[in-house]
Amino acid sequence: MSARQVSATDFKAKCLRIIKQMGSDGHPVTITKRGRPVAVLSPMPVTEKAPPFVGMMRDTVLGYEAPFAAAAAPSDWAAQR
Repeated sequence: MSARQVSATDFKAKCLRIIKQMGSDGHPVTITKRGRPVAVLSPMPVTEKAPPFVGMMRDTVLGYEAPFAAAAAPSDWAAQR
C-alpha cells in the first residue's frame, strides 16, 4: 500500500475529494508543508458493524414504581443561600 503525498494547500482546496478517494482505495494520504510531511490521513480500519444506537437499551429497565416522583428528596439538595 503506497502513501500518496498532497501539499497542505492542495489538501485544503480538495479535502472532500481526497477523503472520498482515500475511502474508496484505502491508501493513506501524507500531507506536506513546504515539501516536509506534517500529517498522515489514513482510513479507519474495517471492523464489525456496530449495533444500531436506537433501541440499544431496550428491555434493560425491568420496572419503576413511581415514574413521576422526584428522583431525590428536597432535603438531599444542599443549595447555598
